[in-house]
Amino acid sequence: MEALLPTLALLACPVGMGLMMFFMARGSRANQADSAPAAERSSTPGDHPMSMEVLREEHRRLGEEIDRLEAPERGRHGPAKQR
Repeated sequence: MEALLPTLALLACPVGMGLMMFFMARGSRANQADSAPAAERSSTPGDHPMSMEVLREEHRRLGEEIDRLEAPERGRHGPAKQR
């Protein structure tokens, strides 16, 4: 009975590592199965990336919004710092 405890302690690490590897591999296989339909869904007509024209307009609009928000700071603290 006294030799059983040290033997169990020595086996705890490799057995735990094996179980961890098993469950991680099982999880990665499940993620791969879930990702295949997502790749197929990304090719649907409504899921295309934005056009350059739309992105440029968004960039311009955001730049104007930044300028508008920084305008009060310029009046109080002098010119805004260049980035």
